[in-house]
Amino acid sequence: MRRLALAVVGAVALAAPAAASAADLVAPVTQDGPTGRYVLGGTWLLKRDPGDRGLAGHWERSRGTGGWARITVPNAYNTGDQSANSFIGSPAWYRTDFRLPSSAASPSWRLYFYAVNYRATVWLNGKLVGEHAGGFEPFELPLADVDRRGSNRLVVRVDNRRLPTDFPPSVFTNEDVPEGGWWNYGGIVREVELRRVDRLEFERVSVRAQPLGAGAPAAINVKVTLRNVTRDRVRARPAGTFGGRALRFGSVVLKPGRAKTLRARQLSYPSPRLWSPAGPYLYSVALSATATSRGHPAAVVGRYRLETGIRSIAVGPDGRLRLNGQALNLRGVAIHEDLPGKGPALTSADRVGILAAVKDLGATLLRAHYPLHPQMQELADRAGILLWSEVPVYRMATHYLASRTVRAAAVEEVRQDVLANENHPSVIVWSIGNELDGKLPVPVRAYIRQAAGAVRALDRSRPVAMSLFGHPTLACRPGLEPLDVIGVNDYFGWYGGDVTVRDALSPYLDQVRACHPRQALIVSEFGAEANRIGPVTEKGTYAFQQDFVRYHLGVFAQKPWLSGAIYWTLREFLITPTWTGGNPRPTPPLHQKGLISYTGVPKPAYVDVQAAYRATPQIGVP
Repeated sequence: MRRLALAVVGAVALAAPAAASAADLVAPVTQDGPTGRYVLGGTWLLKRDPGDRGLAGHWERSRGTGGWARITVPNAYNTGDQSANSFIGSPAWYRTDFRLPSSAASPSWRLYFYAVNYRATVWLNGKLVGEHAGGFEPFELPLADVDRRGSNRLVVRVDNRRLPTDFPPSVFTNEDVPEGGWWNYGGIVREVELRRVDRLEFERVSVRAQPLGAGAPAAINVKVTLRNVTRDRVRARPAGTFGGRALRFGSVVLKPGRAKTLRARQLSYPSPRLWSPAGPYLYSVALSATATSRGHPAAVVGRYRLETGIRSIAVGPDGRLRLNGQALNLRGVAIHEDLPGKGPALTSADRVGILAAVKDLGATLLRAHYPLHPQMQELADRAGILLWSEVPVYRMATHYLASRTVRAAAVEEVRQDVLANENHPSVIVWSIGNELDGKLPVPVRAYIRQAAGAVRALDRSRPVAMSLFGHPTLACRPGLEPLDVIGVNDYFGWYGGDVTVRDALSPYLDQVRACHPRQALIVSEFGAEANRIGPVTEKGTYAFQQDFVRYHLGVFAQKPWLSGAIYWTLREFLITPTWTGGNPRPTPPLHQKGLISYTGVPKPAYVDVQAAYRATPQIGVP
């Protein structure tokens, strides 16, 4: 369930840490997961390192507070700096001191990072414990030498300078002008948890709860992977309940350090209440792990809980996406985790507010270019918001994707998304990327095939999707066969070139449908920039945006086989220092297709989209 980063053993002499900062151990922001978790809140220290001197200067050993600013985590250290250098990135260092809970008697401890952008190097008490690269997935590190009675100093070096082979990649139009799909915020941008592990670890919990038909029972399949974290043989016996009904697994003997997956006997759940946007009913899953080992009597050493729903999602033989057997015509919106003064370092209240705005718009589907914060996914489960879960394999140049190493890393992004988020009923598709080369050269086809295979090896209960730029000469695209859902990014009538003419949209969508009749089609993006009052004929005006959304929504309404459409985006966000976005009078670095301004003011088109979304039957359509 939790991704282990490379553990590095290396002793570095360090004096006892000074009490320059102190983390408070507070309750987790998420409900799903193992017990024994503590968020490292309270005071942290931050020191920027634009000259990249910290490694040579051994800042991981730093004791004083000179040059260190007091902050809280999550934190994006370049928030407020909209320069090109800020976008390109530079290192920064974080540190805090913490003590284990006074009742701690567990032999093992883990550090769990919800997300760090982009490269993280982690020390505990001067010893290097691990590294990780990636901006949006969680990772975990074992703490072999944590002080159980005294104070511990955690130091994290973060470097947000990205490579063209990262996800998303760095892109330069020349040596000086950076580009990209959203602002490159650096930092510990999501929470950090401390977690205790006693003898057995829940490495993966997988719940598949699907109805067997209208009025029929549901089939509940649960798998648990347990790992022995001790140096002795351990007999492990998991147990649990789904919706109050017992799950029976049996037991297994685990050698030191080894893991084993156990399947519960399939549970038939009569008269299930199905999860849907209209009724997001959730069932509680409670698991425990009992360990018996030499010198230790049988004892419950770990617990895990989550909430999930019973529902089915699939593409029918008619090429329409169906939820619980009902055809979909979803209306959705996309977001970036970016608010003024915070960037992606959002609070629980911020996430609640975003979901409230999605609901107010009348949307039932939410998309981002990366996996959203785990709490956002839990909130979506409860609110009945469907999620298009995507990895940041974003517009990567084909000559880099031709590398087997890069493709393998991209496929691993997909695997980690499934492993981290597989139990959320709100997730209805696994999207493997956005706007790769639309001509589908051999490396792109290879990636599609490998990524789709990786998804199906882990989860066959959801469709596989990918988004492509809508282009009238590329409606028929051999190579998309491994996909269940094709996402089309529709900017007909906004950008220039072959998508200048908006009247070409309707015949283009018809052609895509004719060429791919067995795959579901969703318009995964459509939108137009707006930042001023002006005539309807002038791009960038509020009137133009209103006319744009009315026209496009009108075309979508004429396609009964269309499974949905997603407006890009709900709210403005920072993108790149040189962004124009097709707007003759842009305001870089703001991306201004949003229906709500960066400061939170709805634009006139918000009302148009809201009225259309609320009036559109989205589930159970003919």
